Amino acid sequence: METLPDVVLYQAIILGCILLLLWSLELLDSLLLRGALNALGIRPRKISGFIGIVFAPLLHGSLRHLAANTGPFAVLGWLLLLRGVNDFWLVTAVVWVTSGLGAWLFGGPRTNHLGISGVVFGYFSFLLCIGYFERSPLAIGVAALTGILYSGMVWGILPIRRGKSWQSHLFGMVGGGLAAWRLAELQQMLG
Repeated sequence: METLPDVVLYQAIILGCILLLLWSLELLDSLLLRGALNALGIRPRKISGFIGIVFAPLLHGSLRHLAANTGPFAVLGWLLLLRGVNDFWLVTAVVWVTSGLGAWLFGGPRTNHLGISGVVFGYFSFLLCIGYFERSPLAIGVAALTGILYSGMVWGILPIRRGKSWQSHLFGMVGGGLAAWRLAELQQMLG
């Protein structure tokens, strides 16, 4: 039987490895490759830009961009990990693909969408919605905490700031809501 410190350590290792990967890629891209990896971002409605659905969340436009995403990813990712590692990976996959497809289908012409923020918006939405769908005290408490800490994120789904991928934010939120709504069915599909 796993003890609480073991579980917390495992969760920290998962989040730490993801963040280490993100920071390593951005440092490599910024310092050595002069932004060349950014060509792997999502370029809307271009076949060559479709591959960005896989790579865009791993890439960022700058170290500052990644720094802005690191805190919310770590906090919301950890709140999601409280539900279990399987739920974390399942929700991550759903919001990763949904936010990427949304940016690819609806992004502006001649744009390049990068960053893990679509996934972060998906985590935000999932944590809010699962409180409604599950109605357990823990899920409602986590939803309330998420809303209190990150309610300002809602502005990120509106096209009010030039240079921000509101499409990936919006569709990340859609993916998070869908994952919460259909979590039980998704879990059964995977076994």
